[in-house]
Amino acid sequence: METKEYLDYIANEIHRTIVATVDDEGLPVTAAIDMMDSDENSLYFLTAKGKGFYDRLKKREFLALTAMKGEDTMSSVAVSIRGRVRELGYDKIPELFEKNPYMRKIYPTVESMQALTVFQIYEGSGEWFDLSKKPIERDSFTFGGVVKKAEGYFITETCIGCGSCAAVCPQNCIIQDGMPFLIEQEHCLHCGNCMTACPVDAVERR
Repeated sequence: METKEYLDYIANEIHRTIVATVDDEGLPVTAAIDMMDSDENSLYFLTAKGKGFYDRLKKREFLALTAMKGEDTMSSVAVSIRGRVRELGYDKIPELFEKNPYMRKIYPTVESMQALTVFQIYEGSGEWFDLSKKPIERDSFTFGGVVKKAEGYFITETCIGCGSCAAVCPQNCIIQDGMPFLIEQEHCLHCGNCMTACPVDAVERR
């Protein structure tokens, strides 16, 4: 999928996310936050200006979130994002309430809505992880101008073709057709078995 599709999936298919910010002591704090809209390169959510969550966002201008959908572990899809945020203020509130009418049950009057402000996640990186597929499906994406980096486990030219890595791969995602062997990144669990088993240290974690 394209980045926009991942962002749309978070806002429209999952909606409720668990967001982590950092407090003044450098410790993580989590909160359940609805992602209320998305576009090509960002997500939008709102919060009340009187909350500690608002203070942490203003001080750090950064968050991490995970959104999950599925009845159990083996049918679940998870999307995680780390990104920068900025406050947009009140102007987008009516639009978000129109798209998320349940919010009027929480803030029923125009006066009560004045407590709210909108934030935009405008730059970041993310990961898609689908355990409902066999083998599992993984992908990474970026938005807002962030450069995508290669992450995961990679087999280098020092591979001797012994097959030790393939023997311990739980997803059978190591291709042995050529040298060096190749890890199918879209199916890798990132468990590290291949790196541990390699007798010549040919596997790198990036």
